[in-house]
Amino acid sequence: MNTGSDDPGEVAVAADEARADRPETGQEAGHEGERGLGSRAPEFVKARRVLHLSWQVGVFVVGLAVVGAGIVMLPLPGPGWVVIFGGMAIWATEFVWAQLVLRWTKRKVTEAAHRALDPRVRRRNITLTVVGLVIIGVLAGIYLWKFGLVMPWKIKDQ
Repeated sequence: MNTGSDDPGEVAVAADEARADRPETGQEAGHEGERGLGSRAPEFVKARRVLHLSWQVGVFVVGLAVVGAGIVMLPLPGPGWVVIFGGMAIWATEFVWAQLVLRWTKRKVTEAAHRALDPRVRRRNITLTVVGLVIIGVLAGIYLWKFGLVMPWKIKDQ
């Protein structure tokens, strides 16, 4: 858990300083509404190295608990992926690597949404769905024609 400096009493606040001297238009280098990387801890916490380190440990433990709960929810009923990304968002309040992972994920999800809304892709998906439903209908019709309305486990050698 790097606080950004090896000097006692200093912490990584360069991202905050970089944000302070740019205008708050929300648009810089094509990234709309993205904040700078770095810790979002309160200033009084960042000013004290030990307090900031304990703050980071606390954020890590809480994020780990949330991500762990999300992993448990993957095979069990529950919104597993949503909870995992919630834990990543908790980590992103303090750790640059989590901020970068969330930005990458957001970019990929947005690209996938735009691809899914493309009219050609939608036509292809609808066509594949219809073909799949026709195949299932034909198989169900063959089963009903051959065996009637009998459950598969009650079929004797017919």
